[in-house]
Amino acid sequence: MAVKKAQLMPTFSYEGVDRKGLKIKGDLPAKNMALAKVTLRKQGITVRKIAQKREIEFLNKLFKKKVTTLDITIFTRQLATMMKAGVPLVQSFEIVAEGLENPAMREVVLGIKGEVEGGNTFAGALRKYPKYFDNLFCSLVESGEQSGALETMLDRVAIYKEKSELLKQKIKKAMKYPATVIVVAIIVTIILMVKVVPVFEDLFSSFGADLPAFTQMVVHMSEWMQKYWFFLILGIGAVVFGFLEAKQRSKKFSDFLDKLSLKLPIFGDLVYKSIIARYSRTLATTFAAGVPLIDALESTAGATNNVVYEKAVLGIRDDVATGQQLQFSMRQTQLFPSMAVQMVAIGEESGALDAMLDKVATHFENEVDNAVDGLTSMMEPLIMAILGVLVGGLVIAMYLPIFQMGSVV
Repeated sequence: MAVKKAQLMPTFSYEGVDRKGLKIKGDLPAKNMALAKVTLRKQGITVRKIAQKREIEFLNKLFKKKVTTLDITIFTRQLATMMKAGVPLVQSFEIVAEGLENPAMREVVLGIKGEVEGGNTFAGALRKYPKYFDNLFCSLVESGEQSGALETMLDRVAIYKEKSELLKQKIKKAMKYPATVIVVAIIVTIILMVKVVPVFEDLFSSFGADLPAFTQMVVHMSEWMQKYWFFLILGIGAVVFGFLEAKQRSKKFSDFLDKLSLKLPIFGDLVYKSIIARYSRTLATTFAAGVPLIDALESTAGATNNVVYEKAVLGIRDDVATGQQLQFSMRQTQLFPSMAVQMVAIGEESGALDAMLDKVATHFENEVDNAVDGLTSMMEPLIMAILGVLVGGLVIAMYLPIFQMGSVV
């Protein structure tokens, strides 16, 4: 409910005079008009005229851009830069908001600014938007506020978000290329079957001879597609929609996909390395921020984005809470590579666990990068072969009767 209220926060247009007697006007998001007047008064503005803006229409809401993780990453980096430069927090919000291209993200930043001006802490203001700022993000900011090193913590969070976003983009790159080619191949095949094959079918009907079995099969498929192509497209759309809905709504199905992703012959290794990289990066960031190891492991469990490793990390947390060493508990799960376990052991013995975890994260992020490049180069000939079979098979089926006629003549 807190998210909904924050997103629907009204905007007030005002006109007034600042401390220097200069006329000033602008827009301010606030929960109500009274709070808007109080906020403007704190800023030294004498309000002459104020009214709620009514320009948020249905079309604006319909086509409104969503706030993405990339928007959050850019916001974090810009805010960290402003704070390190010595700019006050509230003023940093204003500067960052002006430079944002996404209106939805600008609205979120101004909403956070209004909360902070109203007396809330920065972490408390972020918790008003749990859809965009998870518990890990809020906890790190809260730790920075309590320790008096908010600018340092924001820089650390910004690095973490940038690394996570880069890793996510690499995974998307590996998945997007084959998926795009497969979709194009399906569309081209449907067009050929619906538009091109019927032309040859009319030509073959004038031959008055029996067609080869392969050609007959393609012709029958073409006739079926001409009649039911619309239902075919609807069926494909229904399957994709059902898959996405089941993944989102069914915990069992989502868990099954997580387990399956680790066993896939080509993509499994890529998923595995990305999970280890996320685990190491998140644990290194939280532990270096002064978060106790048990709490850091709890936050890290959700950041793995895989139910197998989430349960494993929660089990590690319970073992560490009873006094076991982190490296011993990790080894017992048999889910972590020996290199990562050994680095954690060295970190625990030397008192530099965060530094060792950071090295592990960097290593596996590089491994993911290399795996994506290798996967892309390996998929190219495979995809070309699939396209060759689909398109080439149709061409052979259409020309096979003509070749047979030529041999008879």
